[in-house]
Amino acid sequence: QVQLVESGGGLVQAGGSLRLSCAASGRTSSTYVMGWFRQAPGKEREFVAGITWSGGSTYYAGSVKGRFTITRDNAKNTVYLQMNSLKLEDTAVYYCAAGRGLTVVAGDFTSWGQGTQVTVSS
Repeated sequence: QVQLVESGGGLVQAGGSLRLSCAASGRTSSTYVMGWFRQAPGKEREFVAGITWSGGSTYYAGSVKGRFTITRDNAKNTVYLQMNSLKLEDTAVYYCAAGRGLTVVAGDFTSWGQGTQVTVSS
């Protein structure tokens, strides 16, 4: 089992930036991909970005491509989500997740963090 702890959420004005962090511990050797998801009130959880743990290949949802960047630091067992040019519609609880396959489906990820709130104001 992998334990995940997110940090870095907060309140930011539209057009601003935030960086989220996700620290992983436990059986990280079984992890192939790390992902970020988000869930806004009344909406389903949606995929935001993913990165393979070893090779660093990245993939993004169309709504954030060009604005968000996912990176990882293997030495620190930490994944980051740099969010730039934030929009009102980016407001959500952001979750970090670990999985064994290259996927954007939430159900395919096996470990989840507790989430961190990101609020974008006008």
